[in-house]
Amino acid sequence: MQILMTLSRLIDYPNQALVAVAEDVVQAIANDNSLCSDDKHNLIKFFDDRCAMDILDWQSEYDALFERGRSLSLLLFEHIHGESRDRGQAMIDLLNQYKAAGLDIGVRELPDYIPLFLEFVSTQGTDNAISWLQDVAHIFALLKVRLEQRDSDYAVLFSALVNLAQADIDYADLAQQVQGEKRDDTKEAIDKVWEEEMVKFGPDQNNDTCPSTVNRPSASQSRTQEVPIQMMDAVIAETIAKEASQATTIPGGK
Repeated sequence: MQILMTLSRLIDYPNQALVAVAEDVVQAIANDNSLCSDDKHNLIKFFDDRCAMDILDWQSEYDALFERGRSLSLLLFEHIHGESRDRGQAMIDLLNQYKAAGLDIGVRELPDYIPLFLEFVSTQGTDNAISWLQDVAHIFALLKVRLEQRDSDYAVLFSALVNLAQADIDYADLAQQVQGEKRDDTKEAIDKVWEEEMVKFGPDQNNDTCPSTVNRPSASQSRTQEVPIQMMDAVIAETIAKEASQATTIPGGK
């Protein structure tokens, strides 16, 4: 399911290299047989609108959405395990899955980063890809609803992923859940997290233990310096171009 490679790039941090292959991206979406017509239309409109923006404005909006707070985190296991020890084991298990498939992460990124995960899934063949997507479809659906609440067109990317997973999602229930959530991306909310988790040194400490870091934003969430995350970065443009010239879905493989 090579369309997942394209979606991986669209969800990842935007850069000029992506804009440079805009025609190939649009053709890859238009020619893919696994996407429904509505998703094709919405994805192409999303990309056309984004490419019409100044790249710095696009990057700034991306940072505001995905780099502040955790409700829109692009780290899968953060939505499941938070910062518990279970998350660490889950990442080890996922990394082992990557290695078993013959894939290595050659960049500084956590294995549960959604664009990286989608690259992996794109190499697993259609049936396996659907199974993998179904495992996390509820997270994609939650991100979709939260993005819609913020009037962000990024919601269409996660809507397409849910549809590719062929998952049955109760969006009404999710919308009710999200409606009651407090925004965690405001300056006040972010400042409060850091104030509560501030590390104290010296004799003024109340005890000898270090404060919990459960709610502290992780360093990996920062994109102050752009770092490519792809495992297969050298073949992404070629893969997208190949997609654009074919009218059938090609089972992935590296």
